[in-house]
Amino acid sequence: MKKAIWFAAIGLLLSMVLVACGEKTQEDIMTDLENKKEEMTGYKATATMTLETGKEQQTYGVEVWHEADSNYRVALENENQDQSQIILRNDEGVFVLTPALNKSFRFQSDWPTNGSQVYLYESLIQDILMDPERSFQADEEFYVFQTNTNYQNKNLHTQEIKLNKKDLSPVQVKVMNADLEVLVQLDFTSFEWNTSFNEGDFDTERNMTGAQMSEEPAMAEPSEPMMVHYPMYKPDGTEFESSESVGSEDGERVVLQYKGEQPFTIIQEKSKVVPASTPMNMSGQGEPVDLGFTIGVMTGESLTWTYNGVDFFLASENLSAEEMLSIASSVYGTEEK
Repeated sequence: MKKAIWFAAIGLLLSMVLVACGEKTQEDIMTDLENKKEEMTGYKATATMTLETGKEQQTYGVEVWHEADSNYRVALENENQDQSQIILRNDEGVFVLTPALNKSFRFQSDWPTNGSQVYLYESLIQDILMDPERSFQADEEFYVFQTNTNYQNKNLHTQEIKLNKKDLSPVQVKVMNADLEVLVQLDFTSFEWNTSFNEGDFDTERNMTGAQMSEEPAMAEPSEPMMVHYPMYKPDGTEFESSESVGSEDGERVVLQYKGEQPFTIIQEKSKVVPASTPMNMSGQGEPVDLGFTIGVMTGESLTWTYNGVDFFLASENLSAEEMLSIASSVYGTEEK
């Protein structure tokens, strides 16, 4: 009994010391985050995203615009390939744009509220607020939270979110697998609260045209052989079976077959600039999915994406959505089976 009273007294004393030093409790910070999330009218942010999911480290520039309540613009650019991709949400729906190829996909989707989003501030805060198992640390400059995640790719298991103590702006996000190995790291280089936007900043056609004026198509020359990419991840019980090069009217097409308990096929061919930028409507047929290095389109039994001037098509009647994402996320930047 005396020991319990002693521990209670020590706890009360520590709380009094923290309050006296001006340190906020975790509950105070939760309230501040909730208020910040509710009160902000939008933001502009830039960041550098580093992926460790492939054979070689990949680095991307990220630019985020958000205007409350529902306008979003996220631009991803590979620093080595000079080819951007933009995901937009406006009153007309959700769009995935690949300006260098003049491609536009339109979705009736609940993105970005359908899962964790590493580059969206309000998504990070929501993950902190909703996770009863979160851990918390603080030093002189930062608050650091570790939370569970709700990413579409279930290999992205846990995340560490670092916030500036002065204004709760994001500083860094690390997304880890179940072994706490960092697969994705996002370092914010700027963050502006409650910024104003111009009319048309979230317009689909204006974003497509503007991006096309600032970049060149990143596709292989017709005379160059296509670099064949193989997934570094395969489900247990599934192995590579064959690779076949098939001639088509549009050029070379490579078909990779995998056999076993969860068989699948990957088709890849050189990307082509489409003649018109009329959005391909994917309503009821597919969802935009984040592969880290690009945004893909997933249907019930297929996943398509573009990387480094190559179009990829993954198909299977046996794979779950999670397995398809894991395979697709492991295809970029490798030439080995």
